Order: sequence, then structure tokens, then C-alpha cells
Amino acid sequence: MSKSWVRVVAIWLVVTLLALAAMQNAESEQAFVWFGAILAGSIASVSIFHLIKAAPAGFVRELIYAGGGSYLILALASLFVFLKG
Repeated sequence: MSKSWVRVVAIWLVVTLLALAAMQNAESEQAFVWFGAILAGSIASVSIFHLIKAAPAGFVRELIYAGGGSYLILALASLFVFLKG
């Protein structure tokens, strides 16, 4: 597993944990607000890492994987919150 996949999977894990925390601690409407902030943070973390690293190689691919996976995780969490009521 390359280093970029380790970072992407770490971002997915953090997104999952934050989504679970938002679902447990916030009301339904507020959980959706938190989901937007979590998604923005996952995309920003990839950008910040590449800015610090100063190496653009693989930036777009890593951004797509981290953002797309985070979006999928949060879409499933949103579906769960919506169905839970």
C-alpha cells in the first residue's frame, strides 16, 4: 500500500468517526450541518498536506479518492439519519 493510500484511508477513518460522533451528539438537522463541515475538512486536509509537502504529484487523484470516499460515507450517514427520523 502506497503512502497516498494510507493517507486516504486515514481520512476515511476520521470521517467515519466524526460522522458517528455527529449522529450521536447532534439533532437530525444539526447532524447534516456537521456532515458538510466534515466533508469540507476532509478535502482541505488533502490540500494542506500537499501544500506542506510541496509536491503536486498525485494531488488530484488523492483529492478525488478522499473526497469521493468521504462523500459516500457521509451520504450513507445522511440516509441513516433521515430514515431514523
